[in-house]
Amino acid sequence: MIQGVLLDDLSESVVVGHVRRTTSVFERMRGLLGHAPLTLDHGLWIAPCNSVHTAFMRYPIDLVFLDRALTIVHIEVALPAWRSAWRVRARSTLELAAGGAAAAELVVGQRLRWHAHT
Repeated sequence: MIQGVLLDDLSESVVVGHVRRTTSVFERMRGLLGHAPLTLDHGLWIAPCNSVHTAFMRYPIDLVFLDRALTIVHIEVALPAWRSAWRVRARSTLELAAGGAAAAELVVGQRLRWHAHT
């Protein structure tokens, strides 16, 4: 996985300070399964990905669906275990702790920018 941050594209302020970005099919398939719950400033960015399930999860998560330009097309708040969500226009999904999208003040239409740690 690649570590980095997600910034607001306009203000260049950090919106999620600790993001792991998947780099393999296995990482995308596993997602957060078997991991401790995320804290509010941590996320998992899965790309490509336009659908997520929470089978076997023990905690709810927020999902931020992004298009190719990293514009937010939908936010699913506190998706509980044994549910799924998808968006046709999404090309990637940011998984956050329940309440993480609100804490980061994310909104539909907001454009993000990725900055990898080197």
